[in-house]
Amino acid sequence: MAFDGLFTRKIVEDIQSLVTGRIHKITEPSSDTIILTIRSERKNKQLLLSTHANFSRFHLTTEKYDNPFDPPMFLRVLRKHLDGGIVQSITQIGNDRLVEIDIHSRDEIGDLRKRTIILEIMGRHSNIILVDGERKIIDGFKHHTPNTNTARTIMPGFKYEYPPTVKKLNPFEVEDINKYIDFNSGKIDRQLLQQFEGFSPLITKEIVSRRPFMNQETLVESFNEVMNEVKQSPKPVIYRDDSISKETFYFMPLHSYGNDYMTFDTIHECLDRFYESRGERERVKQRALDLVKIVDQHLQKNRHKLEKLINEKEAARTKDEQQLYGELITANMYQIKQGDKTLETINYYNNEPISVPLNPTKSPSMNAQSYYKQYNRLKTREIELKKQIKLTQSNILYFESLEQQLAHISVEDIDDIREELEDQGFVKKRKSKKKKKSNKITITTFISSDGQTILLGKNNKQNDYLTHRVARKNQLWFHTKDIPGSHVVIQEDEPTQTTIEEAAMIAAYYSKASQSGQIPVDYTTVKNVHKPSGAKPGFVTYDNQTTLYVTTDYDDIKKLLK
Repeated sequence: MAFDGLFTRKIVEDIQSLVTGRIHKITEPSSDTIILTIRSERKNKQLLLSTHANFSRFHLTTEKYDNPFDPPMFLRVLRKHLDGGIVQSITQIGNDRLVEIDIHSRDEIGDLRKRTIILEIMGRHSNIILVDGERKIIDGFKHHTPNTNTARTIMPGFKYEYPPTVKKLNPFEVEDINKYIDFNSGKIDRQLLQQFEGFSPLITKEIVSRRPFMNQETLVESFNEVMNEVKQSPKPVIYRDDSISKETFYFMPLHSYGNDYMTFDTIHECLDRFYESRGERERVKQRALDLVKIVDQHLQKNRHKLEKLINEKEAARTKDEQQLYGELITANMYQIKQGDKTLETINYYNNEPISVPLNPTKSPSMNAQSYYKQYNRLKTREIELKKQIKLTQSNILYFESLEQQLAHISVEDIDDIREELEDQGFVKKRKSKKKKKSNKITITTFISSDGQTILLGKNNKQNDYLTHRVARKNQLWFHTKDIPGSHVVIQEDEPTQTTIEEAAMIAAYYSKASQSGQIPVDYTTVKNVHKPSGAKPGFVTYDNQTTLYVTTDYDDIKKLLK
């Protein structure tokens, strides 16, 4: 957990500038997020409070968020009690992930009243609770009744109690750390985690990694060294592990994670960057969950079908053997007697002995006809199997492309893919009384470092529109080599080499291989790109291509986005 008690401490220190600020606006852009717009130092600052199960946090944000037209009940309560209020203090409780924001506001008749927002950052148990001056709960983002939570009750009118947690030591108040560590038991990092409040595995691993061996002397040195760095001004970083496509953030560089990291000017910029794409992915996941399941089901179904078809095709290859047996029986009809179980003869194709199985209940002529009939059946089956294999492979490519698109689309693109699946007959068409407002197809635009325009299609409808309607014949077209991905076009007649490389990078990022190292990207002129008759949406063939090998980086891509 990168958002630990130490990280909470740093943010609380950094947002003290909000104290004496006036709450100008309160919004709830999603079912787990509250944004307080606070007028402070002659600027409007957005304080984001999130109770998301995986992304619970609080920090200042510069991101734009859409707000629902109909405000939820909890938002109405906050507006009633906090709108126009003055922030009196922002405090961390101990070294835990508990924060209290004291606010003075006035009621309907103008009397001053104290209200406190309590933010509990505890993963899926995270909560935002509003209490009055006597610590009675006015309302909570999440309610806990005595029936659902025996430890405490979060309901209007009840006295607020802190979450029941194991009592731990505040690391900033400990004088002798060795009193609390059993060196004979080993696993020092785990002991540190169990003993000290606000510590995460991230920081305990860092303390232990600072020295080759842990004893009473080196532990004190390492502990004090790390805690001294914790007290300094934050130097927020994000580490990325490409091997598992994972990022980790913290408010300072960590020796245990190496030197490969991105730096940020403020903690808030770091968190905006870290959670931006994750929040978008979460919203897409919620909206497109049924589509993801449908695509995955069809993909698995077709892969299983292809395996069976290939096995059947292998079995159909015995047709030549069936034909040979029929010919040998016909050629040696005079040697066979009714009741014979085998025909021992010479294969006249290679002059080697061969044993041909016979059905003793059938005449020699009937045995020959049986083998010819089996040969013709397998021959017809093999022709049909080739057609079915080709069709199934085409379906697999199609659903793999949809799988890739669902991994990169925005919320606005979901309806395009749903509509495409409806048109293809894979999803039942939804009945809608509302007419679609617009059939306009949106193409994502990038501007290269050299100021040239690069266009991207994020789904099959956009890909077809970009390649066959928008792009001109002499412009360069890009696609990952033999990998499902998006269509990319440079909308310039004479693109620079830098623009070509950046277009290839965009094509690589918006592909199934986006997390790989060196990704092959083909590019050719649009006149060399062809759509076969009857092909599925987004499918094309091309020739006369050149291949580039590129790597991708989200931040580099984002800088080019118009």
